[in-house]
Amino acid sequence: MTENTTTQTGTPVASDAHSLTVGADGATVLHDRYLVEKLAQFNRERIPERIVHAKGGGAFGRFEVTADVSAYTRAAVFQPGAESETLMRFSSVAGEQGSPDTWRDVRGFSVKFYTTEGNYDIVGNNTPVFFIRDAIKFPDFIHSQKRLPGSGLRDADMQWDFWTLSPESAHQVTYLMGDRGLPKSWREMHGFGSHTYQWINAAGEQFWVKYHFRSRQGDLHLDAATAEAIAGADADFYRRDLHDAIEAGDHPTWDLHVQVMPYEDAKTYRFNPFDLTKVWPHADYPLIPVGTLTLDRNPQNFFAEIEQAAFSPANTVPGIGISPDKMLMARVFSYPDAQRYRVGTNYNQIPVNAPHAASVANYSQDGAQRHGFNSPSTPVYAPNSFGGPVANADAAGEGSWEGDGELVRAAYTLRSDDSDFGQAGTLYREVYSDEAKQRLLETLTGQGEAITVDAIRERFFQYWTNVDADLGTALRAAVGDEDAAA
Repeated sequence: MTENTTTQTGTPVASDAHSLTVGADGATVLHDRYLVEKLAQFNRERIPERIVHAKGGGAFGRFEVTADVSAYTRAAVFQPGAESETLMRFSSVAGEQGSPDTWRDVRGFSVKFYTTEGNYDIVGNNTPVFFIRDAIKFPDFIHSQKRLPGSGLRDADMQWDFWTLSPESAHQVTYLMGDRGLPKSWREMHGFGSHTYQWINAAGEQFWVKYHFRSRQGDLHLDAATAEAIAGADADFYRRDLHDAIEAGDHPTWDLHVQVMPYEDAKTYRFNPFDLTKVWPHADYPLIPVGTLTLDRNPQNFFAEIEQAAFSPANTVPGIGISPDKMLMARVFSYPDAQRYRVGTNYNQIPVNAPHAASVANYSQDGAQRHGFNSPSTPVYAPNSFGGPVANADAAGEGSWEGDGELVRAAYTLRSDDSDFGQAGTLYREVYSDEAKQRLLETLTGQGEAITVDAIRERFFQYWTNVDADLGTALRAAVGDEDAAA
């Protein structure tokens, strides 16, 4: 008899795959105690290393708006001619602090804008999609990519067991096993906000947006043999490359573009626009230029300014909000929770995390490592009669969306073109060159040969057959597993 999954106190749980939401497409509710317990426990698994994105580096720079997108957002950071100080952190996802930079992996791409309205963070990757679409599966996904508890080794069976049982991962895994899994450097890769966000203009009109950072240095990659050789020769290759380039005055630059979807389009668009495993085809929503981001200053102290840097999609500003993306809604809780644990309760008072171009006024007090504090005359509660700060909905500029009101645990409502393997197949057939397809086949052949469990290997073959039938046939032949093929 199969054992029930339970909470930490032994109570059976309803689902390990679906958070409790207001309708299939609505908001994730905070009283989903198993989601909160699962994410909170996950955030506290290690001290003090980041659970994911542990190995990384970064630098400071500036962002300048060169176009006019004020029709879509009132956010000061994106108004014509605006300039903001920025901090960027690049990272690997699965590796630990000492892991080689050039292992095959997705790369984190995070940007902090120190705006006049507060700090705004875009926390993304070098891919426009992700492995899963519901955060309740995120701890399980990361566990499958890390190490076995007994041997302490990473394991192909565990990794592919999770992926082949999670078909929504196919689009991202096709990116990962392709050229984008081995960028030439952090400077020479594109970045994406990945999630769908909301923009609100001065008139209160709402739009859905996706962020694209296009590297002026090009989107370049390493071949597998070169990446392996670098991993053995210089584990800090990417970190060194970024530092040395900036030190020499070779300042890397990215052009920020957005895709903008009218609010009403999202209700009937052929793909669910909030599904993190999907992209919006550029033919439907073309890239709109916004501005230019340049890195021109290395940190003076790596620990203080990079290791203690805390990024979070919860850090929004007036005119920018989140969307009904289930991964994004959970990250809004999970990231600040992880930072309070990893860095400390008052992590936002550390200089690298504190606002640089805006003031702070609230009734927060005390807590470990408290540095800033109000004057003795400032009241410590709201509402009050003594002139303390007052909330202002107009200044906040929050967005919103409607839901159907019913609490359910369910996948997103399927749209006409929704498919776990459809966009992955399009990526393989229409975007990858013949040379890139061959490199993907070689990479997957090595992955398949590392799988030791026949049932998982057979699902591995079917997984890639679902992406593309010819690829699946070629892969089965390349691995040469007659038992699996029988």
